[in-house]
Amino acid sequence: MSKGYIVYTEQIHDPAKMDEYGALAMPSLMGGGGTVIALDDAVDCREGTWPGSRTVILEFESVEAARSWYESSDYQAAIPLRQAGAETNVAIIAGFDFPG
Repeated sequence: MSKGYIVYTEQIHDPAKMDEYGALAMPSLMGGGGTVIALDDAVDCREGTWPGSRTVILEFESVEAARSWYESSDYQAAIPLRQAGAETNVAIIAGFDFPG
């Protein structure tokens, strides 16, 4: 089974709100089986236009686990703080397993 990932691109306009969001979201992430595998405030975009000033990638054991965490009541309580602090794109994607 492929791992699941959640990718955020964020244009932060209220760092204090994002700090509040992080304080609420991180415990739910750790309890939900997720891991932060990348967080970058200076993405080196080589082609096209990268949305936002921060990119975050979370890893889960599966896409189902990623969805379950995202939809959990603990994380849903944190989302309004993120939305108040940043314009964000969020995508849940499946990892890739090489055939064979």
